[in-house]
Amino acid sequence: MNQLDQLKQHTIVVADTGDFEAMKAYKPQDATTNPSLILQASQKEEYRPLVDQAVTDHKGSSLSGAALVESIMDRILVNFGLEILKIVPGRVSTEVDARLSFDTQGTLDKARHLIGLYEKSGISRERILIKIASTWEGIKAAEILQKEGINCNLTLLFSLAQAVACAEGGIKLISPFVGRILDWHKKNSGKDFSPQEDPGVQSVTAIYNYYKHFGHTTEVMGASFRNKGEITELCGCDLLTISPGLLGELQAADETIEPKLNAEAAKSLKIDRVASDEKSFRWLFNEDPMATEKTAEGIRKFGEDIVKLENLVAAAI
Repeated sequence: MNQLDQLKQHTIVVADTGDFEAMKAYKPQDATTNPSLILQASQKEEYRPLVDQAVTDHKGSSLSGAALVESIMDRILVNFGLEILKIVPGRVSTEVDARLSFDTQGTLDKARHLIGLYEKSGISRERILIKIASTWEGIKAAEILQKEGINCNLTLLFSLAQAVACAEGGIKLISPFVGRILDWHKKNSGKDFSPQEDPGVQSVTAIYNYYKHFGHTTEVMGASFRNKGEITELCGCDLLTISPGLLGELQAADETIEPKLNAEAAKSLKIDRVASDEKSFRWLFNEDPMATEKTAEGIRKFGEDIVKLENLVAAAI
């Protein structure tokens, strides 16, 4: 068996892409999208009809200006999600506007609206994960949404403090970013790291062990990989969301891989509890320069790509 098939025996494999053909080729269980991936796909000729359809559906709308653009944007996100759900048997993650990352009520309103659009298209909410940045405000919004039966994927997650707050809030799934953690440490230390020493791998391993040790049911989905070694070192994680390029590398390799993460083994580890009230969260997060910098940077980048997509939509109206 190739490494992708071996990985699928121990971990749910998710496609991290807006490219439908890649999803068909690698047969993942779920798929994740983000504003950057949707922007890239929207600029390709084969996906342009999904944008055009969203614009056409709003012809004669009473909306105008920014409100019209926002409504079309929501429709584009859902159009991509609907097409993805024709390919994957599981779930698709659709992201809330990153500019709402510090707005709990705004996040709630947007998430409910997106779920409503999916349900009007005949898709049950069980097949959707609403992606929200792992700010305190985002985590609190997700906690409320979970109680409404709206499952959430907390993204841009770089620290145990963020992960613990999500687990205590009953969040369905988190996406700790492996590669971006590695990026920060390489930049700030000038060192290269082996997959075993990779700070991103170590971070996800610590989160996974914490969850299994204390019996949290929140799913851990490693994300944002820079190399195949990071993925094989996290074999056994609940889920891993992987770009088409790295899925191809795994499919082309046939070396044996073994599970590195083990839920039963985690139960016997000595692990201290982490406080998850607001004051503790904000202090622990503040004390982690990598997490604060990479979370802020990620929110800014997604925000920039949303503006680019809005400009594309405005030009098409």
